[in-house]
Amino acid sequence: MSARARSQYCTFWVRGLYFGVAVGDVQEVLRAQGMTPVPLASDAIRGLINLRGQIVTALDLRRRLELDDDDERPEPMNVIVRGGGEAVSLLVDEIGDVIDTGERELHPTPSNLPEAVQSVLHGVIPLPEAILLVLDPDQAVEVTAAHPTGGKS
Repeated sequence: MSARARSQYCTFWVRGLYFGVAVGDVQEVLRAQGMTPVPLASDAIRGLINLRGQIVTALDLRRRLELDDDDERPEPMNVIVRGGGEAVSLLVDEIGDVIDTGERELHPTPSNLPEAVQSVLHGVIPLPEAILLVLDPDQAVEVTAAHPTGGKS
């Protein structure tokens, strides 16, 4: 079963995958920012950034989605989204454009995508030049409580 998709998405790439977040869920897009590390946080949490006085968690999507995290990576860009009721910076490889998908339908997530990627998607929208993976920001930021690397159980 497919549903009508929202029509405008802020797009970005992570390890060659083309993602989109509904424009209404995006607060802003920024170049690389200085980060303060967070001891005992999940590997996906790269640190905290100061966004004009607001402390924002920086979540590395490569690590969150269990994609190869090599040293040849470009300086990550920040897509600030509202997820889990707060602002969170998603660290991505490259920023795309804001696109309008018109009346295209949202399709179920293909089973051939890695499970970690499938778990953060609303679905996909086939476009003439690519498949847009529609990210659910609430699911993407859920890592903070779900994958700790330290502390007591």
